[in-house]
Amino acid sequence: MSDWIGLIFFVLLVVGIIAGLKLLAKPQTRTSEEFERNAAEGTTGLGASMNALHELMNPEAAKAKETITQMKEGRYQKKKHEGKAGDDADTGRLDDEEELAGG
Repeated sequence: MSDWIGLIFFVLLVVGIIAGLKLLAKPQTRTSEEFERNAAEGTTGLGASMNALHELMNPEAAKAKETITQMKEGRYQKKKHEGKAGDDADTGRLDDEEELAGG
């Protein structure tokens, strides 16, 4: 009788393990906002230090990452106007240049 109890225990154990693994293997459905929030919150001290170490060891990858970010934001290779005196924001020309050009 004790052999049957042991056999039933192991069968139930195996069935439970299989059911648990199937439940864990099922992918979670989540929106892109949830993913972005979890990704932003998920940065740990170890992860941040590993990213910094990777950037130190491979500066080309860090530059490429920055370039990709700039391209996505639409500011890649665009000159910044520093707000010089007499700078016309619409044309990007100085007042003195307009006078010399006859404008």
